[in-house]
Amino acid sequence: MARSIEIRIGPQGRLVIPSILRKKLNIEEGTRLMAKIENDCLVLELPDAVLERTRQRFSKIPKTVSLVDELIADRRASAKLE
Repeated sequence: MARSIEIRIGPQGRLVIPSILRKKLNIEEGTRLMAKIENDCLVLELPDAVLERTRQRFSKIPKTVSLVDELIADRRASAKLE
């Protein structure tokens, strides 16, 4: 679905997602969405999509690497410079 659909902002800044889009994304009343601004665009995403993208990003890090240990070491090094 590449075509654009116009959406108007209603009272109190509310917007209604057209049914064709809700059906396509399986969005029902009460569904939570994540909102962000990206390149001057409002992006709405399902939390599962955000989680999957995050998992994919971190899956490239070897299991032997501890990001927590790296962060702690980095913070300690920064603290010594202060």
